[in-house]
Amino acid sequence: MKMFKVASLFCGCGGADLGTIGGFSFLNKKYKKLPFEISYAVDFDASAIFTYNHNFKSHGICKDILHVNANTEIPDVDIIMGGFPCQSFSTVNPTKNTNDARANLYKEIVRILSVKRPSAFVCENVKGLLTLQRGRIIKKIIADFSAVGYTVKFQLLNAADYGVPQRRERLIIVGIRKDLNFNFQYPMPMLDEEHWIPLSKIVHSLDITEKKYYFSSRAVQGMKNAKNNMKRGLWQDLSKPCLTITSHLAKTSLNSRDPVLLVDSENEIYRRFTPQEAAGIQSFPSTFCFPGSETQAYKQIGNAVPPVLMWHVMRQLAEALQN
Repeated sequence: MKMFKVASLFCGCGGADLGTIGGFSFLNKKYKKLPFEISYAVDFDASAIFTYNHNFKSHGICKDILHVNANTEIPDVDIIMGGFPCQSFSTVNPTKNTNDARANLYKEIVRILSVKRPSAFVCENVKGLLTLQRGRIIKKIIADFSAVGYTVKFQLLNAADYGVPQRRERLIIVGIRKDLNFNFQYPMPMLDEEHWIPLSKIVHSLDITEKKYYFSSRAVQGMKNAKNNMKRGLWQDLSKPCLTITSHLAKTSLNSRDPVLLVDSENEIYRRFTPQEAAGIQSFPSTFCFPGSETQAYKQIGNAVPPVLMWHVMRQLAEALQN
């Protein structure tokens, strides 16, 4: 079987990379190995690269992509992938400046594509990218990818449709080099809403012994005193998938859109997710380790691409390449 070589930009802790290579199990389901191997991985977050190198045979490099020389540092590859930073595109704060440095990091992928000329590329980003400035941002991004020789398509996928216990809508952008004659098709949903994986598959007990995960009575009182129009205390129904988790899990607030757990309704006891629960919500297998601090783990998990979602996307790309 031919193995396709991949360069992973903005690799983080490796959620997308794990989904790309496959060969893991999640919730008693096996996700077979796919015909991809990671030839190059880079991220500027040292703690994320520490986690990456703890879990992968391929060695991730800690470096700012702005300083990566595509000619001399990145090997020839078949695929380039990268979930370019999305803070500036988030729907949580649509007033952010979408022309700041982070919003333009996708141009680094464009730069590297123009040099390496891989067969295809895959990018992941937030749903908000579709509607920012009435769609002008996504049109510009697609135009820039097209200008360096790629036929580009994009589609919004909900991770819950593919066996992830989380309602996480993400934009998946796929580009095929224009001189190549193959057609990528997005994966069809595996589950309908009635059969989504419930949070109870990950959270086995609401009442846990570690008190550091519980919100103080002062925090609960603050939530109760908040304005009625604020979204707060978004406790999760264990019979349904979790709401989208974010990179600031370590600072989860009851006065925010962050999903939390209601341990005891009568006594108004709430807690945040443990890192292990958060990792499971993102579909990381139990064998995936986060060796740094809990704060670092929460950030890495919240920023990651769900491995199971990426596996379904990359399986489709593998079939297109092989055919």
